[in-house]
Amino acid sequence: MNLFKRTATPGRPEPLAVTDPAVEARSAFAQASPVDPALAPLTGEWFIDPAHSRVGFSVRHAMVTTVRGCFTEYRSRLFFHGTRPTRSQAEIVIDTGSVDTGVEQRDAHLVGRDFLDSANHPTMRFVSTSVEMAGDDVYLMTGDLTIKEVTRPVTLELTYIGTVTDPFGYQRAGFDGTTTINRSDWGLTYDSRLAEGGAMVSEKVRLQFDIAAIRSAPTV
Repeated sequence: MNLFKRTATPGRPEPLAVTDPAVEARSAFAQASPVDPALAPLTGEWFIDPAHSRVGFSVRHAMVTTVRGCFTEYRSRLFFHGTRPTRSQAEIVIDTGSVDTGVEQRDAHLVGRDFLDSANHPTMRFVSTSVEMAGDDVYLMTGDLTIKEVTRPVTLELTYIGTVTDPFGYQRAGFDGTTTINRSDWGLTYDSRLAEGGAMVSEKVRLQFDIAAIRSAPTV
């Protein structure tokens, strides 16, 4: 299966705006920025190393605290284009039932019908559609996020951390990515209210990708 095959989607809505207002300024500044020649050897296929990565989220709870969690099971495929980073591509498929917030009762609620409904929707998926340079080592990756059979575009702000070769001969690269979504846009409409009138769980959810990527084959 070609994970990077794209199909046209008539009438697909415009990508959701990145919440950080500084991103637009960086994007305009970087339109003519040269690509670091040192990135050229990194061109090729990569995948996320789950042992050294975190696919997580954070959301305001009861208006005054923040709940943080992650997904522990996922599959990925990445293609990094070192000379033309805007041609890079990514896909990640996440098992919704692997959500972990450190509280068993809360995890059971999240995988239930009020939220992810893992019994009927066992996976969620992000597939990139475009990449834009936004400054030194900063990229904007737009893609389609599918949750509960609802697909909408989002834009991740990705920061390239660097690359190393480990003692086993594998090349490893680091990226940090974030975006903020409105969960109701994907049908996660749980709406318990507090006595003061506020939401028990915020509509806004921050997605966080702390990625350690590894090449598909050793370099030596």
